[in-house]
Amino acid sequence: MENNVSRPVCILGLGLIGGSLLRVLADAGRPAYGYNRSTTTVAHARAAGYDASPDPAQVLARAADDDAVIVLATPVPALAAMVAAVAEHAPGCLLTDVVSVKEEVARIVAAGHPGARYVGGHPMAGTAHSGWDATDPALFTGAMWMVSTHDDTDPADWLAVAGIARAAGAYVVPAANDAHDRAVAAISHNPHLTAAVTASAGAGESALALRLAAGSFRDGTRVAGTAPELQRAMLEGNATALLNVLSETIDRLTAARDALREHGSVEVVVDDGHRARKAYEAVALAAPEPIEGVTVGDDGWARELRRQAHRARVWTD
Repeated sequence: MENNVSRPVCILGLGLIGGSLLRVLADAGRPAYGYNRSTTTVAHARAAGYDASPDPAQVLARAADDDAVIVLATPVPALAAMVAAVAEHAPGCLLTDVVSVKEEVARIVAAGHPGARYVGGHPMAGTAHSGWDATDPALFTGAMWMVSTHDDTDPADWLAVAGIARAAGAYVVPAANDAHDRAVAAISHNPHLTAAVTASAGAGESALALRLAAGSFRDGTRVAGTAPELQRAMLEGNATALLNVLSETIDRLTAARDALREHGSVEVVVDDGHRARKAYEAVALAAPEPIEGVTVGDDGWARELRRQAHRARVWTD
């Protein structure tokens, strides 16, 4: 782990997530630098004292020389070009990402850089804001950071990626890519759609409704304030898993509508939701329980990490 602590990190994309990662790592004294295509973003990052460049070839050549861990931090539509650049300029570097879908990213990496050493990642952190001005070095403190964990994952590469998450202040949640995508469809991507619908229904009522709107409308529609192009890239990149959750949501709402129309009651949907919220609070408000008894690299280590993560445990080593 000593080598991982000082190993440079090269971040491709300096928006909210990538920029925040650059800031927290650099602030802690770890060698970290990044690329962004926007010269304005680069100028702002440099003015704040961070190492940034608008030249991807130059940044990646530096990463190759440093044996840096490269972090993909662009929206899904821009990933193919970034992966191609990595394959050309820094093919031997370990590659990870901070994108909110995992199976689609893995497919893009496999197609554009078949020989890549790739371990996916996804920090469960963010705000409705975007761009360098929204970055925050404390963004990941106490957050959950999924790190792709499969039976064929290289243990040294896994430790390097997990170490970045820990250095940023996050807990590591080991998971398979498909399990991750199903989970985030339910707890992140579907809420974006329901927030959009709630916001549209509220705004379509009247200005009076918006004047009266308070906590339930504000909190229930917060993520609808995220830039639409970023939302679409995230949601459409996880279409298969999202379709399944969306279908369940529609079925539950349809049943609630029918029960209200026919019996004047929404008891079932409200009671189910209340129980589910209490189950979430029991996990979210408790101190995370650490994964125990696993040495990364031992026989069956990845399977055991996944098994314990499905019991809501986190990796903290």
